[in-house]
Amino acid sequence: MKKVGIITINDHNNYGNRLQNYAVQEILKNLNVEPITIKNEPATNTKNKYLLRKIKSFFNKDSYSQIIERKSCFENFNKNIAFSSKRITPYSKLRDYSFLITGSDQVWNPNFGRLRDIDLLEFTEPKKRISFSASFGISKLPAQYHEKLKNALQDYRAISVREYAGKEIIENIIDRKDVEVLVDPTMLLTAEEWDKVSKKPEQLKTNKYILNYFLGELSEKRKLEINRIAKENNCEVINILDKNSPFYCTGPSEFLYLEKHAFLVCTDSFHSCVFATLYNRPFVIFDREDHNTSMNSRVETLIQKLQLKNREYNNNEITVENLKHDYTEAYKILEEERKKSFSFLRRALDLEGENNG
Repeated sequence: MKKVGIITINDHNNYGNRLQNYAVQEILKNLNVEPITIKNEPATNTKNKYLLRKIKSFFNKDSYSQIIERKSCFENFNKNIAFSSKRITPYSKLRDYSFLITGSDQVWNPNFGRLRDIDLLEFTEPKKRISFSASFGISKLPAQYHEKLKNALQDYRAISVREYAGKEIIENIIDRKDVEVLVDPTMLLTAEEWDKVSKKPEQLKTNKYILNYFLGELSEKRKLEINRIAKENNCEVINILDKNSPFYCTGPSEFLYLEKHAFLVCTDSFHSCVFATLYNRPFVIFDREDHNTSMNSRVETLIQKLQLKNREYNNNEITVENLKHDYTEAYKILEEERKKSFSFLRRALDLEGENNG
């Protein structure tokens, strides 16, 4: 059995990151290869943010308790993922692996301190390098990174990215016309497969709620609109990123459960949209209010691919149409996208002709 190493962001505080990591692992298992997620150092600015959070929480015992409990939930979820015993360095030689895959997530976002040698797989020979739905997370790559990207990707075995903007970035820098745009790996697993790692939050006491998951700011106007819909439909509002909420402690498994059973999902998060779609729940996509427009490229690609334009917030009100949903066409498109992704992996991993996937 071929052993395949996964290089991704080892972020133990982010739902989308942990869920995409698990998805890549399960997809590779379905192809009858052995996946191992390789531990790697966090980017410098990510490490600094983590230390700053710890310092702040030290002076707030209630917040610190919440953070510890949340961390425990993430650690429990990580038990579902096979990690390497050792942490990789830029000088590591991973001879035991047939191939190395970088992705999904924003492994190439220089704003997050990524696009390092490790993220670009420069520690291994080009014939082993594969990117699977890798993301820059930005629409344009600063010129200072062009040469580095060109040197690293020129001889990759296979390249796929998660957004059309990423494909354009690469094709404008290197002479390759085989860059594919694939859906996020989380979309390749079915709702039933995700149920295997889903868990009901202990603090959930209602069966009718609106799930709020906003990575950016949430204006008072939008809060009032969501509360209006909640009141009209006799719903509780659950804000899972509110540190004053008991739901702040939920991990990836609990997040899946909350997405599946929500009356409505209100979000500016790409992965929240993904799971609402997979679980056949109505959702409303809000633009990020922090003006970080580059982060919207993932959502724009998702809307374009799955024809979900009617899920967008109109900056005025949540409409009756937003509360209805029919993903029949989206599921047809998604099925084709799944075939496309598995076909890419079979070619990249030299599995064509084998009975898998």
